[in-house]
Amino acid sequence: MKRPMISVIIPAYNEERDIIRCIDSLKNQTYKPLELIVVDDGSTDKTRKVLKKVKGIRLLRQEHRGPGAARNKGAKKAKGEILVFVDADMTFHRQFIKRLTRPIREGKAIGTFSKEEYMENPKNRWAGNWSINRGWQEGRMHPKDYPDTQRVFRAILKEKFDSVGGFDTNVGYTDDWTLSKKLRKEAIAAPGAIFYHRSPDSLSEAFRQAKWMAQRPYKLGILGRGITMARTSLPISLIVGVVKAARYKTPSFILFKIVVDFASFLGITRMFVGRQRVK
Repeated sequence: MKRPMISVIIPAYNEERDIIRCIDSLKNQTYKPLELIVVDDGSTDKTRKVLKKVKGIRLLRQEHRGPGAARNKGAKKAKGEILVFVDADMTFHRQFIKRLTRPIREGKAIGTFSKEEYMENPKNRWAGNWSINRGWQEGRMHPKDYPDTQRVFRAILKEKFDSVGGFDTNVGYTDDWTLSKKLRKEAIAAPGAIFYHRSPDSLSEAFRQAKWMAQRPYKLGILGRGITMARTSLPISLIVGVVKAARYKTPSFILFKIVVDFASFLGITRMFVGRQRVK
């Protein structure tokens, strides 16, 4: 029986540091046929220059509109029956694609995600602080009691993706949750689909990421934004920072907490003044 083609879509915004490693690990996958689509989201660094030298990929480009719009653009051009969405700072076990898509290919699901998401840089001080701040299981990119269903689809049938028009692109950081809302379904966990994700490994990168993540819809709307701003205010940040630094015996967490909470505060402020929510 002929295997379905799978299209892997990678949005890339200023990813000159990581993109080649990501592509190389995808080229090394055991599953074939595989189409690799990289969408340069208006990068201002050397990302596009680097990608032009890479063989075996389809390179698309757009003005900077955020990862949701980049994924939609890649999906529109994709030839595969199954779409896989990954980030440029990820690398993958050789059987990641095979295992991630198996429930879809066997007709057991329309879409999947993986619980086997590991930190690529757990020994880095700032990456470790990022993990503490997020409440993740040690060495993993999620909490200990992670559910078997999830709003974020890592893989999905293209016909299902197309039927709802792809991702919404005006909701900021959580644009990859919108597919689940449109479909009224959640992705199921695909066993054994191992991959690695690099956490921010400097204060400056943690600042940028936290600012971006704060630009998302909140359950209570404006009230929810206000509550989050209060939680990220300097007095609260300092108290939480000191407590967790003592608990995890990590003094650097105090500075880390103040920096990322200030970034979150700025991100929410940006939403209040009506700035576009793109990474």
